[in-house]
Amino acid sequence: MTGTALPQSKTPRSILFMCGMNAIRSPMAEALAKAALPKGTYVASAGVRQGERDPFVDVVLAEVGLTIGRHQPRTLDELEDDYFDIIVTLAPEAHHVALELTRSMAVDVVYWPTPDPTVATGTREQIVAAYRAVRDHLAALITSRLAAEQVRRKEA
Repeated sequence: MTGTALPQSKTPRSILFMCGMNAIRSPMAEALAKAALPKGTYVASAGVRQGERDPFVDVVLAEVGLTIGRHQPRTLDELEDDYFDIIVTLAPEAHHVALELTRSMAVDVVYWPTPDPTVATGTREQIVAAYRAVRDHLAALITSRLAAEQVRRKEA
């Protein structure tokens, strides 16, 4: 599956969020998903390339009472587990890599186009606003496409 919707056949119990460097979008999505999904759902994140931790992620997550803790950006090769029910890609580069890696695997790959806030310029407040927009975008997607699916399954 390569669209933006989740497959209707099953509720994911393990989710991997992927972006370019696992520094902004995917760790943000991981923190948001861990807060929104049932405790038994395994959530991880990784990047295609090695990255550096971005302090603006801590700022905007703290605003909503979340943290990525001691998270350090990691690549796919550094993941402890390599099986996931669904891989959610947040950048074109990550999507292409995920499709290539899962060509012979029974895993759903879903693409959620998510802007890169590092391209924002201007004052600190303008830059933080770009990170907030990414946080809010990801939170809305997680709530509508992952958490809502969990609720629908429980009610069925």
